Amino acid sequence: MLRLSVVLLLILANANAVDVLVAKKPIHYKSIIDTKELMLRKVDSTKSYCTPLKLSDLNSNKYEASHYIRKGKIICTKDVKVYKKQSVVFKFGALEIEKNGEIIFQNDEYIRIKRSDGKIEKIYKDGRVE
Repeated sequence: MLRLSVVLLLILANANAVDVLVAKKPIHYKSIIDTKELMLRKVDSTKSYCTPLKLSDLNSNKYEASHYIRKGKIICTKDVKVYKKQSVVFKFGALEIEKNGEIIFQNDEYIRIKRSDGKIEKIYKDGRVE
């Protein structure tokens, strides 16, 4: 009788569990989240302010981290945002260069780009980089 009650208790404990995604390794700010970096874990409950991200959402859209995520932390919807590719294409005659970032300033001599890590890059129209 005792064995049966212990087995039923274990089964019922897993029945109430919630499936959440947990980070296997640290995820850096603005890095694209891949399913290889996450693992599925069952927990009894989550914090009231955390709505766990679903695996189906992750498969349907690309997400990027909105802040640094520690190893072992549950991935909430507020921790990620939908990835929007920001790239700039330069045409130097027959040569085309694509860089990630957004254009801040442009004139006849050079173009200033703000990269995703926050640094500003200056590219001259003749191809020099400063």
